Amino acid sequence: MAGGTSGEARAVHEGILRRQSARESSARTYARALPIVPVRARGLTIEGADGRRYLDCLSGAGTLALGHNHPVVLEAIRRVLDSGAPLSVLDLATPVKDAFVTELFRTLPPGLAGRSRVQFCGPAGTDAVEAALKLVRTATGRTGILAFTGAYHGMTAGALAVSGGAPDVQVTRLPYPQDYRCPFGVGGPHGAELAARWTESLLDDPKSGVPLPAGMILEPVQGEGGVIPAPDAWLRRVRRLTADRSIPLIADEIQTGVGRTGAFWAVDHSGVTPDVMVLSKAIGGSLPLAVIVYRDDLDVWQPGAHAGTFRGNQLAMAAGTATLAHVRENALAERAAALGSRMLRQLAELRHAFPCVGDVRGRGLMIGLELVDPDADHGTSRPVPLAGDTGDTAGLDSGGTGGTGGLSGAAVRPEPARTPSPAAPELAAAVQRECLQRGLIVELGGRHASVVRLLPPLTITDEQATAVLDRLTDAVAAVARHHQSHGPHQQRPACPAPHAG
Repeated sequence: MAGGTSGEARAVHEGILRRQSARESSARTYARALPIVPVRARGLTIEGADGRRYLDCLSGAGTLALGHNHPVVLEAIRRVLDSGAPLSVLDLATPVKDAFVTELFRTLPPGLAGRSRVQFCGPAGTDAVEAALKLVRTATGRTGILAFTGAYHGMTAGALAVSGGAPDVQVTRLPYPQDYRCPFGVGGPHGAELAARWTESLLDDPKSGVPLPAGMILEPVQGEGGVIPAPDAWLRRVRRLTADRSIPLIADEIQTGVGRTGAFWAVDHSGVTPDVMVLSKAIGGSLPLAVIVYRDDLDVWQPGAHAGTFRGNQLAMAAGTATLAHVRENALAERAAALGSRMLRQLAELRHAFPCVGDVRGRGLMIGLELVDPDADHGTSRPVPLAGDTGDTAGLDSGGTGGTGGLSGAAVRPEPARTPSPAAPELAAAVQRECLQRGLIVELGGRHASVVRLLPPLTITDEQATAVLDRLTDAVAAVARHHQSHGPHQQRPACPAPHAG
């Protein structure tokens, strides 16, 4: 981070922010918490108009798999510009599109790659979600949709309806398994088993009030919901439940795709093949692009049944092809798995050092720290086991234990049945502010905006990862000290900051 800035640069910075506040919609979000004016960027680093530099662990909400202005992306864009090719072609065939589809299909789960169709949608992920919902309703002739608590699928009407923050109930909501705030209060494999049983009962009970739906949509790792990885065994169980009942399974890989979680697609961890995959963000190489890929037998649309003016964005397809190929050829998913595991291990120390850190979780380079109110800590005692509970996971998935333990490329999950403290969004916001002061950009998420989220590019180096961890640890320590000295329990001794490098 630069040590100082000129008065002229500062005036430009403040003037732009002032005009933005006066002229832009009140719906703006990131601009409120991150009062910066980016003017240059490369890789993990952003430079603001005021001359300050930041490490960007927001990455366009996960859009920048290769970071800012990666050379292979810039070169791909320049080639299209220099060739004189049209930049927007609706759904016409072009060499650029052909190359993108070929590379995309090369990365798909094996069970889907050989029998896929692709639909180019509008430019945003929410447009692809709308297309996926419309597709399964058209293919099945049914209307109902199954979705999950904590989900986030976009802000248009249909996508918002299947998200956890929907203002009206238009879908059937199912429990998403998690450990720290398990809806059944047990966590671990048993909590995931209860979630699966609830889904099965709802589908098979003739008096459940839920007719056979058109489809089920889920995120393999809930992002905005708080960085919650789905247990692999639970995901396999859900896949069997839906397949046995001819319910198309839609995997929303908008944020988890292209290596983010330590596999090229997050469903690859469990070996699950969905019927529909919703893709956006990183697949455009930093430019707007959204598609759905689905089983060919679902392709019952009539010509023109779904469209979008900007579905032929040639620059995005070229940038996307370059990004997909670079991630695949350089094993960046495997790199994300290894580095993410190390970062999660080090961040887990914060839970033991600072009572305000309730949980650390994630998968690959999709990482979250949940901030809680330490003065309302309920302890870490385990509840009384349910009758007959032996911890056996065979009922959940006879094929394996799934993603409920270990750090080697698996989902990092806390100890089962740990009683959670109340969420502390004000502490999470304070950590975000302290991070920004230290030159680190992070995002907030979770049910109560109490989860500090890290989404660094897959190209982050070991040295940069150390810098990110050091700055984040320092920010958490500062917030913890302030809370201890100004909170109701001032007698609580200060905890030393762990070494995060």
